[in-house]
Amino acid sequence: MHRAPASSGEDGNKGPSTAFARDVQIPPLGLAGTLRHPAQAQALIIFAHGSGSSRFSPRNIQVAEALNRRGMATLLFDLLLPEEEAERSNVFDIKLLAQRLTQVVRWARDEPGVSALPIGLFGASTGAAAALVAAGVLGDHIGAVVSRGGRPDLAGDILADVKAPTLLIVGGEDFGVIELNQWALQRLEAEKAIEIVPGATHLFPEAGALDAVIELAADWFERHLAGNRKSDAHR
Repeated sequence: MHRAPASSGEDGNKGPSTAFARDVQIPPLGLAGTLRHPAQAQALIIFAHGSGSSRFSPRNIQVAEALNRRGMATLLFDLLLPEEEAERSNVFDIKLLAQRLTQVVRWARDEPGVSALPIGLFGASTGAAAALVAAGVLGDHIGAVVSRGGRPDLAGDILADVKAPTLLIVGGEDFGVIELNQWALQRLEAEKAIEIVPGATHLFPEAGALDAVIELAADWFERHLAGNRKSDAHR
């Protein structure tokens, strides 16, 4: 994937005006990812996919493209190496997934073009637990977290350490997972909210369901990331 400049230079508080998209290999393991940066992006959203998925998840790609249109950069990447995916237990190893995500966040903070952007995490299924564990470890380095059909309960005791405002989005027909999200919500001590999308099941395949997820997630990130960037720029 080649860099595609839209314009050049810096524009005050709006951040880099250059739009680009590129494939990346994230050290130390060379995890494969796709980084997209719209012109004058106000934040970077890093995705943590769920069990059995990858950076090619059609649902996460749809969410990422919508966030790009709303002025947010996105990074979709593979949490596991190809040979690791063959071991099914790895996709449920929250500690391992969170360590990988933490490494990726630290890489992004030094990556040209996005290093100055506030960071949000978007997690799905088990990736949501990994996102919350990483947020608990990274503290103020994470500005917001959104969980889509996630298992935040798997983050366990570290939920109380999460400082980032956290939004849990659950399908109204995702019975069992709703209760697990409510359990996790009670244990989060940061700013938090839960949104239940009526009629939606776990993967939000119903008409309009993923669109609702996108609106909720984009609004959350804009409120807690883009606004913070503007405030920091005027200090």
